[in-house]
Amino acid sequence: MISAVEYNYIKSLHLIFVITWFAGLFYVPRLFIYHIEARQKPQPDRDILSDQLKIMAKRLWYIITWPSAVLSTIFAVWLLILVPGWLEQGWMHVKLAFVFLLFAYHIKNHFIFKQFQNDDIRWTSNGMRLWNEGPTLILFAIVFLVILKNSISWIWGLAGLIGLGVIIMLGVKLYKRIRNRKPSA
Repeated sequence: MISAVEYNYIKSLHLIFVITWFAGLFYVPRLFIYHIEARQKPQPDRDILSDQLKIMAKRLWYIITWPSAVLSTIFAVWLLILVPGWLEQGWMHVKLAFVFLLFAYHIKNHFIFKQFQNDDIRWTSNGMRLWNEGPTLILFAIVFLVILKNSISWIWGLAGLIGLGVIIMLGVKLYKRIRNRKPSA
């Protein structure tokens, strides 16, 4: 049997690696955006920026993001082994569905990363900005599920998630409008 102190260490390690995983998932698409925009620069800036952004993305992806995903998963499984009753609760089923979406997002980013490493860029910067908001929605959903557990109304939770999505979309559109404004003389 595990003590409360040991349980808290495992839970703390899980949270630390979840945070670093999300940091990588938030930042790697930002590097993709910079890479897309670097293609609009004149030479030699374009190649210099592209090469540097590829190095930065590679280090972030393989040194922080992937290891954090693996370690957060190991500690999560360990917690589920220690508290198997969570697997019988509805909030955990929904959380695991969001974790599955997070892994799908992670894997898709891996394919995008590989394309960018080969200078095969098929995204617009605006499209990548929208893509970059995916983990934000997942993060909100998971945190509220874990903290509120069964006390959250599914209707209000879904409405809040949709509302957050709308706010994010409006924010991206507003940013694009501000960015595209011509400076006045």
